[in-house]
Amino acid sequence: MSEFRVNVHEPEVGKDGDQGGPSPDPVKSPGIEASAPDLRGLPPAGPPSSADISPSAEASGLLSLPWEMVTQIASHLPAQCVITVLPKVCHALGNVGKDNTAWQLRAHRLIGSRIGFPVGPKENFDWPSACLEMEQLITCWTGQAQVVAIQTKEDEEAREKVRLQERAGLYEEPLAEGQEDGREGDVEGVGVVAQEAANGADEGMDLAMEGEDDDTQPVVGGDQLARLREGLEGRGIDDPDALMEEERDHMMVFGANEGQDGAVHHQANPRNMGNGRQLEMEQRQPLRSPSPTPALECITLPSDHIAPVNSVLLVGGEGAVCATGSRDWNVKLWDLQTSAGGTLLHTLGGRGDFSTHRGWVWCLASQGPLLASGGFDSTVRLWDLQAGGAERGLIKSGAAVHCLSFQTDVLLAGTFDRRISMYDTRAAEPLVKSLRLHGNAVMCLAADDKYIISGSKDCTVVVYDRRAAKGLKKIRLGSYLLSMSYSGSEVWGGDNSGMLHSFSMQAGTLKPLSQFDVGHTALVTGIHRSAGSLYTGSSDRTVKVHIPCAPPRTLCTLRHLAGVNGLSVEAGVLAVAPGDVNVDIWRPRK
Repeated sequence: MSEFRVNVHEPEVGKDGDQGGPSPDPVKSPGIEASAPDLRGLPPAGPPSSADISPSAEASGLLSLPWEMVTQIASHLPAQCVITVLPKVCHALGNVGKDNTAWQLRAHRLIGSRIGFPVGPKENFDWPSACLEMEQLITCWTGQAQVVAIQTKEDEEAREKVRLQERAGLYEEPLAEGQEDGREGDVEGVGVVAQEAANGADEGMDLAMEGEDDDTQPVVGGDQLARLREGLEGRGIDDPDALMEEERDHMMVFGANEGQDGAVHHQANPRNMGNGRQLEMEQRQPLRSPSPTPALECITLPSDHIAPVNSVLLVGGEGAVCATGSRDWNVKLWDLQTSAGGTLLHTLGGRGDFSTHRGWVWCLASQGPLLASGGFDSTVRLWDLQAGGAERGLIKSGAAVHCLSFQTDVLLAGTFDRRISMYDTRAAEPLVKSLRLHGNAVMCLAADDKYIISGSKDCTVVVYDRRAAKGLKKIRLGSYLLSMSYSGSEVWGGDNSGMLHSFSMQAGTLKPLSQFDVGHTALVTGIHRSAGSLYTGSSDRTVKVHIPCAPPRTLCTLRHLAGVNGLSVEAGVLAVAPGDVNVDIWRPRK
């Protein structure tokens, strides 16, 4: 067998041409650790336009081949290798990654030539990053979808078996642990199924309970539900103070039973109620994570909150720390790296405070070492992550805070009273400006150093020019956005009917592009879009992972036992608030 040798020869090497020593091991991302996507059959890219890109005429070996053949060979390598390894071999091979035509052909190979990608403007689009993210997404989540489907089927079969056994009367009523003599074992107003849940029986069951209108019951009664529905629509809360007081009463009951096995967590989610859907009270034990593929692992953070988690945020740049905000009025920080299952670092709070906020914590945002939390107590609180979560400021907003956006020079808060407030977190008087651009509660925000984009319950989306200090455009939709993601020249939002909306954003001009039905049947409560990935979460109890093309290509659907309240994505790590006291973390397997 003849030996194939590559002789790379370059007459001149510049400052960046240091080739001493072996190149670092590039295999650090899941896109390379696992099997790379099938890239065979990719058409060759055209020759580069710049004359200095072509290999020298004196070159031999691989570089003596026509440039079209070199790019064709490179198309069979993972994107991570083309981006990080080839530039360290030599200048000529490094220029393979500068050929946008080759990257576009690679993208079409991954998703299909007839699929629209990108959805927004192609000018200045980051093709290398998009291809890298798509390859990693396909490698991780396509195999995971098969595992989740098998696990879901097994769980459904197990639940059905339990239901059949229950109907046949094979379950005996268990005696509550620590029950005193003469004390009735039945929970008043609930049936045997709810009683089993209260006593910790049949831990894997997915339960819906109905009972009388009684504050001490772990059930929302008909009269109480009617009152709640009158004051709630979607995520816009018309009477947050009353709701928080009601939640506080339930929390007191919860705390009294905290030491009992199988404690029942009520799920009075205003997002779900506002959507006109039946309110269900579910007992949710920590999800039994499906057997992961080598690319991904799922962990459930230890249950340290005593009420549903409303918001999650990954911070630290590498998905190393997760912040969680809950209806128990607290914000907690979790270390995701030092232990396999996550470790609680801090419960944030000022000196002498028994909780982080005085009401539900609804949103989180970060910039550098600062973390901001917004709540229904009409405050925004600032915390220093580098100082162990020490308190750095308290801002009174005047109304319940629905959304936050943290930029390098300003903190933006969207509130129930239709305002968008701009704060300078370094100033003694932090309020810079208060804007009223909408006719109803502000539900979501996105921004950069020039523009603010906001969505409201009045079914409008507004663009505000920070430098000119004026609104540029208002777009009216047939529904209202609850979540928004802005990166590059594209803005994506999720509405109260389960639809996704895409917009282009160039030079302050926001232009609607398309609406997509990706299978969500209720409020889209969380969305994250980057050049090559799209994640959506909904109160229909699902999280979906897509490629952000037109229409989006769904790779995987994760199903939960309660409506998803939010999600966060950073460095390939996905954090999900699945509507109860737990948080699920999906991350690349080490």
